[in-house]
Amino acid sequence: MATTDRVPVPLLMRMAAHPLRWALMAELAISDRRVRELVAAVDESQNLVSYHLRLLRTTGLVAARRSNFDGRDSYYHLDLARCAAALGDAATALHPALAPTDLPWPADSSVLFLCTGNSARSPMAEALLRHRIGGVQSASAGSHPARRLHPNTVRVLHENYGIDLGPRQPQSLTALEGVRFDYVVTLCDKIREIPRDHGSAFTTHWSLPDPSATGDTDRATYPEFRRLAAELDTRIKYLRLLTRTREI
Repeated sequence: MATTDRVPVPLLMRMAAHPLRWALMAELAISDRRVRELVAAVDESQNLVSYHLRLLRTTGLVAARRSNFDGRDSYYHLDLARCAAALGDAATALHPALAPTDLPWPADSSVLFLCTGNSARSPMAEALLRHRIGGVQSASAGSHPARRLHPNTVRVLHENYGIDLGPRQPQSLTALEGVRFDYVVTLCDKIREIPRDHGSAFTTHWSLPDPSATGDTDRATYPEFRRLAAELDTRIKYLRLLTRTREI
């Protein structure tokens, strides 16, 4: 075969072929990370890590957003939908039979989602997981629970996913004292900084901004609530594949 006839190397293979980029992606697959955490994890200089993060961002495989705990920090995360599409493209390019398959959840699995107010991010995640995955126990709580669920939380889940939250009220972390979960997901940079013993649970962090802080009215913040729900739904779709790492 002539060189000009060769099939182009898929995007994911080009990016992941470098050992450091692969290490960075592997770290971000486990949890959203700040640059200094990635530097410590891969034991390389900050300049080198930043360079490869920049390359990953230009391909769209990795994204970043400002921390809502400390605006001087940014959290990096994998764009799971784009990575999944790139992985599928790479598998198909090699052989059509290599398409990724779904992985079932272990029986009686339990997942806890945490944020600050338990009025938007964590109750959305709890409801979406329960809606998407049957047989998985899902719960949520907040470090400083709000008086009520945000109206846009209720509206977005009802209008876009057909989920009725009913009379549910935000609850405090203290309501779950002594309850053990298999998986714990922090959704807020502030609550990630609060020490808490999760025992043997698999823990991960998703750095998601508070959608209610993006505007002064419910109408103004509604688009951000919809965006948040879409991102949560995508991340939850791939959560089972992530948690498989605790079984290997």
